[in-house]
Amino acid sequence: MSLDLQLKQEISKAFSSLFDAELKVEDISLQPTRKEFEGSHTFVCFPYARLSKAKPEETARLIGEYLKENVEAVADFNVVKGFLNIVFSDATWVQVFTDIWKDENFGQYSDNGKEVMVEYSSPNTNKPLHLGHLRNNFLGWSVAEILKANGYDVHKVQIINDRGIHICKSMVAWSKFGNGETPESTGKKGDKLVGDYYVKFDQEYKKQIAELVEGGMDKETAEKEAPIFKEAQALLKKWEAKDPETYELWETMNGWVYAGFDVTYNAMGVDFDKLYYESNTFLLGKDEVVKGLEKGIFFEKEDGSIWVDLTEEGLDQKLLLRADGTSVYMTQDIGTAILRYRDFPNISQQIYTVGNEQEYHFKVLFIILDKLGYEWAKECYHLSYGMVDLPSGKMKSREGTVVDADELMQEMTDTACQHTEELGKIEGFSEEQAKELYYTLGIGALKYFLLKVDPTKRMLFDPNESIQFQGNTGPFIQYTHARISAILRKAEQIGVVPTEEDLKNLNELQASEKNVIFLLNDYMKKLAEAAENYSPDAIAQFAYDLAKEYNRFYQEVSIFNEEDQVALKFRIAFSSVVAKTIAKAMGLLGIQVPERM
Repeated sequence: MSLDLQLKQEISKAFSSLFDAELKVEDISLQPTRKEFEGSHTFVCFPYARLSKAKPEETARLIGEYLKENVEAVADFNVVKGFLNIVFSDATWVQVFTDIWKDENFGQYSDNGKEVMVEYSSPNTNKPLHLGHLRNNFLGWSVAEILKANGYDVHKVQIINDRGIHICKSMVAWSKFGNGETPESTGKKGDKLVGDYYVKFDQEYKKQIAELVEGGMDKETAEKEAPIFKEAQALLKKWEAKDPETYELWETMNGWVYAGFDVTYNAMGVDFDKLYYESNTFLLGKDEVVKGLEKGIFFEKEDGSIWVDLTEEGLDQKLLLRADGTSVYMTQDIGTAILRYRDFPNISQQIYTVGNEQEYHFKVLFIILDKLGYEWAKECYHLSYGMVDLPSGKMKSREGTVVDADELMQEMTDTACQHTEELGKIEGFSEEQAKELYYTLGIGALKYFLLKVDPTKRMLFDPNESIQFQGNTGPFIQYTHARISAILRKAEQIGVVPTEEDLKNLNELQASEKNVIFLLNDYMKKLAEAAENYSPDAIAQFAYDLAKEYNRFYQEVSIFNEEDQVALKFRIAFSSVVAKTIAKAMGLLGIQVPERM
């Protein structure tokens, strides 16, 4: 039984015994004791004075006395106004630690029998991945891993937006200006080469609009009449009609992009269980829209376009099929959602990791799916996250001003190299080992910085701050793990091997040791909260708090100069559990922790 649950049960008994009042265990709330007061768990008595019929301070004192007298685990208490701070005995903390140390499954809940799907990345095949995709991928992948650690069977998927007018823009530009260029002939990654032509299209498009406006046409008309834009529209129709030449070019250019994406995903350290392609799902979406029209769920306008009216839901009308019969994003997303439930009929939830600028889109999607009669629509969830900014401002892919994901990851690795060499933390490393360490630190710094922030918040990414070895950063936590690993290697060399019998003989703990055990004891609760709220930032904060408290212990308490062999063996076991827990927590964020630095 957890310490929290045991304490809640005893408080419930105290209310019954002292005040002849029923207080259910599930109605009792505990919080960590503030650092300036002795104790670990605080019971706030103000909300319960109506049951005790006594002042909050008196209520706290009476419950504290009851617990100290009747509960062996409680050594003492103190009352600050209506706050009851509980002090557990050292023997209790030793037992809590021993249970964690013996538990081979610590950090992993048992299978809960539920199946979920997490979508993330979902790129367009007309440009390379950028900084926003990094937050998306790291967030989605981490949420999937956190759900796995909570006992879910998780399917990691993405929808690749491989068709549509934006893809045709790159194809038109390459056909007009490419002169047969390929990734091989240019030495460029395929996604970057195709992205260059997306930018080229936009440049040419703007030039043609300006010429038409100069010739007397209004801007709105010019945007529709620009020749290069009309070419892209015509190409989209040819693609949907499966024109062989158009299809071949589309497959070729998408193939270049996929090869480029694979390199980027590998560097990111993310993976997928199944890939979905818009080109395979949009027709199913179109069929569903036509069925919805026949059932009177949707309506047709005079120009032949099909819409859904959501005014009763407090929204507006939404286009589902254009007048020329071509589909829109919503059409594809309807088809994709349905196909996924056909592929995985037992999933209890679909989680979409997509930026908060798409909140309206997903609200509409889920309502449409519900209107079409799909019960599971109510369980779909949009994991919305904020934009990532740099000091230079917002990114615009059409203008070629995107912060490229590959370049940023390489820059972080190079910065880690420079920073680590300056601090002299690679003594005795081979060139290959040093290279691996720089990557581990650089990518770890990037992931941690992007994941430590509440996903819903817009954030400013500061590469220099993220790579520091002090403060709330990935490298600080990684360095702590490396420090503990060095301690464990030394213990092994001198033959210090802790046993359960050693731990039973330990009578006294230092305050810093109890603080660390309190955090370790809290990990499973934090893990459950992170899953419930889809919040990797909770795990990041836990990892930082644990590393920080261990470093305080390391500064205050001697390990190898300890003459008491029982205390020495405990501290080795203690350090081992901290290292494993840091590795597990950081692993849920996709961050490796080095054994040496």
